[in-house]
Amino acid sequence: MAPKEVIGRSLGIGLLFLGRALAAQPTIDAEPRYGAVVRLLEAMIARERRDKDIPALSIALVDSQRVIWARGFGWADSTKGAPATAETIYRVGSVSKLFTDLAVMQLVERGELALDTDIRRYLPDFRPRNPFAKPITLRQLMSHRAGLVREPPRGNYFDASGTPLGATILSLNRTALVFPPESTTKYSNAGIAVVGAVLERLRREPFARYVKRAVLEPLGMRTSAFEPSVAVRQRVSSAQMWTLHGRTFDAPTFELGMAPAGSMYSSVLELTHFVRALLRGGEGVVQRATLDTMWTPQYTAPGAKSGFGLGFAIGESDGERVVRHGGAIYGFATELVVMPSAQLGVIVAAAKDGANIVASRIALTALAAIRAQRAGRPPPEPQVTHPISLALAKRAAGHYRAGARSITIARYDSALNLHSDGGSAYSRLRLLAGDTLVVDDALDFGQRVIVRDDAVVLGESAYPRVSTAAVGAIPNEPSQSHRGLIGEYGWDYNTLYIYEQAGQLRALIEWFFDYPLTQVSQDVYAFPRHGLYIGERLIFTRDGSGRATRVTAAEVVFPRRRIPGEDAAVFRIKPLKPIAALRREALAATPPNESGNFRPSDLVELVSLDPSLKLDIRYATRDNFLSVPVYSQARAFLQRPAAEALVRAHRALAAKGYGLLVHDGYRPWYVTKIFWEATPVASRIFVADPSQGSRHNRGCAVDLTLYELATGKPVIMPGGYDEMSDRSYPMYPGGTSRQRALRELLREAMENEGFRVYDAEWWHFDYKDWRQYRIGNETFERLGARG
Repeated sequence: MAPKEVIGRSLGIGLLFLGRALAAQPTIDAEPRYGAVVRLLEAMIARERRDKDIPALSIALVDSQRVIWARGFGWADSTKGAPATAETIYRVGSVSKLFTDLAVMQLVERGELALDTDIRRYLPDFRPRNPFAKPITLRQLMSHRAGLVREPPRGNYFDASGTPLGATILSLNRTALVFPPESTTKYSNAGIAVVGAVLERLRREPFARYVKRAVLEPLGMRTSAFEPSVAVRQRVSSAQMWTLHGRTFDAPTFELGMAPAGSMYSSVLELTHFVRALLRGGEGVVQRATLDTMWTPQYTAPGAKSGFGLGFAIGESDGERVVRHGGAIYGFATELVVMPSAQLGVIVAAAKDGANIVASRIALTALAAIRAQRAGRPPPEPQVTHPISLALAKRAAGHYRAGARSITIARYDSALNLHSDGGSAYSRLRLLAGDTLVVDDALDFGQRVIVRDDAVVLGESAYPRVSTAAVGAIPNEPSQSHRGLIGEYGWDYNTLYIYEQAGQLRALIEWFFDYPLTQVSQDVYAFPRHGLYIGERLIFTRDGSGRATRVTAAEVVFPRRRIPGEDAAVFRIKPLKPIAALRREALAATPPNESGNFRPSDLVELVSLDPSLKLDIRYATRDNFLSVPVYSQARAFLQRPAAEALVRAHRALAAKGYGLLVHDGYRPWYVTKIFWEATPVASRIFVADPSQGSRHNRGCAVDLTLYELATGKPVIMPGGYDEMSDRSYPMYPGGTSRQRALRELLREAMENEGFRVYDAEWWHFDYKDWRQYRIGNETFERLGARG
């Protein structure tokens, strides 16, 4: 299905035999004449997989009625050593909609359905509130012009409960149309669910079974299904979810209640049967005239060349018409594109959430390369980007403004992210050439940023530099009313973030889609007039303290998430074993042996260099994640170069009214072993593996935060110290703009002195020379006695 919008019969007897032969091949080698095309695509796919960390990707190319190349890259299941092939099965998301719509058009041809009849003729119990004069029709639903909500209240993209299609459709009776029918393009998964329900009601057969019998099997797509068998599930690629702040996890596998909109399973090789049928004008599926109707933009001016047809998205590439659809469902991204006049088709499927722009670029590159080869020209090389040098990254980072518009280029070592108009949307920059950067990530590609000495240029506009600093003036906290709404809502597999930026609430939904919200009334906010949820609202429910307990966003109820440590001053876990026993085992154990040349240890106590450094050594108290003291003394040490750099950062911060408050520095190895053995496996990203030693053990890591010089009080960050949750990540997008600015202020001060923040903990910084010191295991008592 396309929860993330992306613009997006039988075969003849001889072709059916060919289809069966193709289905037995995990790879179809390219014909010699396409060698240059395939080499170009193989190189591009290798780059994209490596750069975007795509576990598996499969591709198939169709020229007229021949599959001219099909293969997979990467691993369908790395744990079992199973490679991705052309037969690897993917969840193809909204590509599913095309098969639902084709099944409807078959019945339209037979006179059993009418595109422009009130839908209630077929579904009398489907009655969302429609205050407008026009009734809802199949034509509107199939071209996303019915004005229906994007997601049904039940059986939606977020609903893991297994809601049946009938209950999904009935839940829409609790909704109202967002726009008058035919007036506005509003992509709706709910709408195609209704289309599928019409099929189910009319044919008196479960939707998945009917479409398999009426469309998939006649096409020769014998493995593809909306209702996967055990055998199909065993061939589905594993897939990866990811967050803007850097966490990855396995994709959920639950089925959607709106199956007609996005629940099909298929392989790129099986989808070639569908593409070849389309290139034959629908032969064996629908009549050519029917296909022409489906490929005509609906509710547009005569002669329009782009828009939604019936199911298909219509557009142009190199002056030629293309018909296509993308698909995005948990962990998977698919692109199917056909150029009818050139008799070409491409299918790309990837096992990484949200990677639709990657699939689309590969598909369009393939079309252009094949057409060039046909014309006797070398295939056009796709744009290749490169890592940014540290020098250029430092030169580009900062704040820029032109009139009312502003942008920020945020630096993380030599990596750069582009933030437009104060938003937190992820747009990673890479080097194109010289001083030209380009947005290039799994979600987007192409926007160029030209770096000048005192400005950057985006498009036709120059943005003069306002500041080279990562952080300007620290914002004030938002209103009390806003603070009660800020937080995380939803589920581990799909979390909605409500956060504040520049005094405005924003919603980050479906992991990647970031929207400013407009307040309608006290607890009602509107999504903007663009994006996934155009025209829809968020309604918050608060408890007696004014804190929201849930939000109904675009008809979906998101409960507030319980974040461990969110409401406590100290995050705590239940240790896997008693700490006393772990301490005995750790003290009796030996650190890992290391070979090589190392600097002699020169651990120095931090407060001896600058008494204004504040200490809060929680591991010497019960106020830590283990709830027992693991240090006998509240002291902090670092190797001398790291300690001196820390003091420089502390003094630089004083000019902005802040100082450093240290939680931990050098940590004896035996304590690292206690932490590891006490912590649940799922949370061990937040503790070091004692078999490798830690940078704390080497005296080159420090845990710390900021305190206000004026009050002596610690600042409030987006998450708490030692909190084992997503809020601990340095790029966590939630919280308030003040909290994030303070987090960035700390990071900038530390990075300026040679430290680097740990990927999963905003408070943990490693000094650049940590590799030059051995793992240490001396206790604080011995260090103190020696000093």
